[in-house]
Amino acid sequence: MLIETHLRNWVFRWSNWLLYRPCFSLAIAFFFAYLAIGYVGNHLSINTDTAELVAPDAPFQQNRRKFEQAFGQDIHTVLILLDSSSPELTKAAAQRLARELRADTEHFSNVYRPDESAFFQRNGLLYLDTDKLQDFSVTLAQAQPFIGRISQDPSLNGFFSIFIDALQGKQGSGEVPIDLMSLIGKVAASLHKTLNGETDLLSWQNLIAENRISEAQSDKAFIFVQPKFDFSRILPAEQAIEAIRAAGAKIQDPNLPAVRVRITGEVGLEHDEMAGMSKGTFTASVFSIVLVCGILLIAYRSWCLTLATLFVLSLGMVFCGLFAAAAVKQLNLISVAFAVSNIGLGVEYAIHLCLRYRDNIDVLVGDKLKAIRTAVLDTSPSLILCAATTSIGLYAFVPTDYQGISELGLLAGTSLFICLFVTLSVLPVLLRLLPKPPLHHLLKGQHPGASKWSQALAHLTLHYAKPISVATVLLALGAAALLFGVKTDFNPINLRDPETESVRAFKELLQTKDTSPMTLSVLAANAEEARTLQHRLAKLPVVDKTLSLFDLVPDDQQEKLNLVDEMMLTLGAQSRSFPQLKTGGDPKPAIVGMLAAIDATLPTRTDPAQIHCLQSFRHELQDVLTELDARFPPDRGVFVEKIQTSLLGTLPTVMNQLLTGFQAEEIDAGSIPEPIKQRWLSAGGLYRIQIFPKQDLNDLGHLQEFITQVQAIAPNVTDLPVMYWESMKSVLAAFRQAILTALVSIALLLLVIRRSVVDTLLVMTPLVLAGLFTMASTVLTGTPVNFANIIALPLLMGLGVDNGIHMVERLHHSLAEDQNIYESSTARGMYYGALTTISSFAGLAFSPHQGIASMGLVITIGIFWIMVCTFILLPALSKLVLKPRVKVVEQA
Repeated sequence: MLIETHLRNWVFRWSNWLLYRPCFSLAIAFFFAYLAIGYVGNHLSINTDTAELVAPDAPFQQNRRKFEQAFGQDIHTVLILLDSSSPELTKAAAQRLARELRADTEHFSNVYRPDESAFFQRNGLLYLDTDKLQDFSVTLAQAQPFIGRISQDPSLNGFFSIFIDALQGKQGSGEVPIDLMSLIGKVAASLHKTLNGETDLLSWQNLIAENRISEAQSDKAFIFVQPKFDFSRILPAEQAIEAIRAAGAKIQDPNLPAVRVRITGEVGLEHDEMAGMSKGTFTASVFSIVLVCGILLIAYRSWCLTLATLFVLSLGMVFCGLFAAAAVKQLNLISVAFAVSNIGLGVEYAIHLCLRYRDNIDVLVGDKLKAIRTAVLDTSPSLILCAATTSIGLYAFVPTDYQGISELGLLAGTSLFICLFVTLSVLPVLLRLLPKPPLHHLLKGQHPGASKWSQALAHLTLHYAKPISVATVLLALGAAALLFGVKTDFNPINLRDPETESVRAFKELLQTKDTSPMTLSVLAANAEEARTLQHRLAKLPVVDKTLSLFDLVPDDQQEKLNLVDEMMLTLGAQSRSFPQLKTGGDPKPAIVGMLAAIDATLPTRTDPAQIHCLQSFRHELQDVLTELDARFPPDRGVFVEKIQTSLLGTLPTVMNQLLTGFQAEEIDAGSIPEPIKQRWLSAGGLYRIQIFPKQDLNDLGHLQEFITQVQAIAPNVTDLPVMYWESMKSVLAAFRQAILTALVSIALLLLVIRRSVVDTLLVMTPLVLAGLFTMASTVLTGTPVNFANIIALPLLMGLGVDNGIHMVERLHHSLAEDQNIYESSTARGMYYGALTTISSFAGLAFSPHQGIASMGLVITIGIFWIMVCTFILLPALSKLVLKPRVKVVEQA
């Protein structure tokens, strides 16, 4: 053909010129590589910001940017989740940690604690439902005698004296804030931990209020932190997160129970994801390099050819990096995969050339220069055609809205030509300078690649062409039916390593409606519009509740204030302040009195649970006495203080916080502090409405229903569920558009160059079928399509086109069984090329990162089907379709 003849002539003249000047040519390549490395080091960086990767100009992205501009304090934050054995300890730790982080202006620009506002501490009781506040008033009235006595003697002696009176017949007097046996059990458990060297704090918030103050109260605290990013690093928030961990370790008190400090939220999740990807990818890369070297050694049976291939591949990557530095300047998390794509596809060029050279050495009995020239002339036309068709498939992704894959298409498509040029230019020169491989195959008297397997495969595909074709049609119909079961996973959380701290904490937050980050946000232009929108949204069947600035003004304030006044009157003098604990006392007399009271009351008890509880309490008190007798000052005083802290340490704090709540005043819109108001009313006058779902949004159907119903009322809705849902829709639309464009473009190019409809269909059929079987396999393996594994499609398309072109080109001359196409360097090149590509990705299937693992699995499955369709189906179809043409050639 005319085009192929021109290509062959051009490559011949170019390689011939280089082969006569091998040392000069290699020196020029080294010189330009040195310059390229310097330029890449100074001009190419990685931007790990994922916000603009998908459809940056789409309406949902515009809504997100508008929301970020209005309420930027909630964007790109680290969520720090603290929890411990008691809510008092958790809150105190959160205060210390927030103070440490605010002082670190080098790593953080903003630190926000939702529960630290003096406004909510003073007026928190007004935000309870009236019924719950009434219940709490009753509970507090019951606890008043206890509070009065312990405030007069806030020490172990005063505490134990209340127990003595209760056990001696005064338990009905109301001097114990909760059921006596329940309190004894909690005190005994705390003493047991302390005596065994553990640290414990009895939670008086839970004991007095019995969790009736608020359902939201728990042993968790939240801190939202805006870190300062360095997007030139693979882990842009690494320094800030390390600072959080250092501060979290610093606030731990060795004399108190440990407080668990976990990092999650948008930034924490991305950090753990990138760290896991880097670690997993590095391990897989080392494994892949070793495996690739082993495969090349088996294919070539020559260290020289193996090293030459790796050198050419490395040199090609340097010049590909140069193009990336000039074209895009910054790689994103998707486009950085162009390097992997080039390794998978670029190494095939060197494999085909080296194997053909290896065969020529055997055939030409050691004429190295002629073997090189013949190998270049024989392989270059199909290699150039492969690069052209594959690059078109990759360039088809450039016009899509998925910016990450758009840049990947540009870089990977262009880099194919760069790798091919380096291969055809540098590899022949290296082969010229390196020693020629030994004539292993000639000495053995057999054709290279000859084996029982290749003979059996040649007989199978060519002798049973019709049955294979019919079976393929049936398999294709079954695979097409399975396509209806292909699932998409919109949630990036499911792609991450489920064992990382950030993912586990995030999923824990998802379990509670009040803490779930999967909510929607709507912006309203004014107060009237905000009220109307909130009222309409609250009526939706998929909405659990809505929050806005208006909810910061409580209902029924006068009634609630009256209840607060009643509680103040109930406490009397204790409603002003609660004293600090007394230190230095000797609790031994009180403990002896407690033991006597227990001994006196045990014979009167008939309930086995109460008897066991009292006996356990007596055992712990006896152990305390034993410890007191065994210790001498000042160690004895330290031990007494530790016991008192574990039992009463949180009481003054809880009581004073409660007394602060008695200072509540009537609230109107003007009395809400500005820092709180700014989270619901922007500086530009936009009102924020937060919408909580009624159903679990991990279900795709629930998510779609929630979003569509809210969008019907508020089209500008945004937040995580919308970003996940719309991003996935945009990605799928982009890939559908790109794949369709690529298939049509590749078919047209093949038709123009080969000028044969039959050849074009033969190349395209295995490609389409391999894609169909791959998608069907994802259904059978339960692997949904996600943001990560969908990137495998461009690579699989490129590999499928390459193999189809190579095989069809060879089949035109080897359709007879005795010619055995599987013994050719073309078939062996395809086979070993596929193995090297699989080895580059198979290790990823075992990555803890679920997205990377799914990508490795899909690529491995896809390459398997490509090889099946190319090695079995394509020869069978060619036997049926090309047979008449071959006969005409034979007669001629």
